[in-house]
Amino acid sequence: MMPRIERHTALQPASFSAYSDIIDVRSPAEFAEDRIPGAVNLPVLDNEERAQVGTMYVQQSRFRARRLGAALVSANISRHLQTFLAGKSADYRPLIYCWRGGMRSDAMATVLSAIGWRVSVLDNGYKAWRRQVVFALREDPVPLKVVLLDGQTGTAKTRILQTLAQCECQTLDLEGLAKHRGSVFGHHAGDPQPSQKFFESKLWWVLSEFDLQRHIIVEAESNLIGRRLIPDRLASAMQSAPRIEVWAELKERARYLVRAYGDVITDTRGLAASINALRPFHARATIEHWLTLAAQEEFEHLAADIAQQHYDPLYSKQRHSQPLVTIHTDVLEQAGIAATAKRIAAVVAGLEAGKSTI
Repeated sequence: MMPRIERHTALQPASFSAYSDIIDVRSPAEFAEDRIPGAVNLPVLDNEERAQVGTMYVQQSRFRARRLGAALVSANISRHLQTFLAGKSADYRPLIYCWRGGMRSDAMATVLSAIGWRVSVLDNGYKAWRRQVVFALREDPVPLKVVLLDGQTGTAKTRILQTLAQCECQTLDLEGLAKHRGSVFGHHAGDPQPSQKFFESKLWWVLSEFDLQRHIIVEAESNLIGRRLIPDRLASAMQSAPRIEVWAELKERARYLVRAYGDVITDTRGLAASINALRPFHARATIEHWLTLAAQEEFEHLAADIAQQHYDPLYSKQRHSQPLVTIHTDVLEQAGIAATAKRIAAVVAGLEAGKSTI
């Protein structure tokens, strides 16, 4: 008797922890667009094979398409057994999914279960996952309790947020999830942003681990981080959230920006392109001056100038409420960042205790 293939119906990320691996058997193109975070791609049909089988199914014959598909799927599963799956022990327990939890995942599951592994297939596949993500981030009416970490550019907000995560605070690093630092200079060279769908999958995965009765500290952002849109439920919570503002002198902020954006500074062409992207907002002479500072490697001067003339006025216009508290810091080195994080953690603890400020 063939071993029974189990059906996995739960969609909360915590429910996946019982499995050795989450195996996405869809094509590499489907996997690249979106996937369950942490999944490994073992396609039973690659991009070209999937197109070939689909075309034959529509234009020639369902029987011929299925026969070709079976041959291709068998060859690919064999290859995976000799590579990724070759060293898996007898107690290996994978969760498999495809687009709808149908033929592709069942084919892989049938072979792996015949070997003796305990195999589960995600019920309704990726489509069920995507429906849950969309509901959680766009349609769920339960509000998120958000506190914004705000401040002018260069006040080390991202580093402070990362430090707060070590202070038993619930922190959400949107820029990390979006792989972008949120400004025209915010791209990471050689590390493109995820698709919108995968950004949302990663976001929901993190949110699902939080206690939603407690506050979540989020860096203040516009609705767009690079080219990734913050989903409605979170964007709405951020718009009405109380703000904790960090303040530092311009000179100290410029020094921090040079350290934090070292990858941008070393990318000469990329830096010039980012400066040129600001042409619609500033006089030609200003842009040329900034390009000259970049060429002369006067990076602290450049950072201070752009912060003062572009980002400080821009961020000030976007704020529509007074901060809950403003925390002044003199040094944006690790010790100063840790001290600032400790003070912010105390403010958030006060909020959760029912106090408005500390």
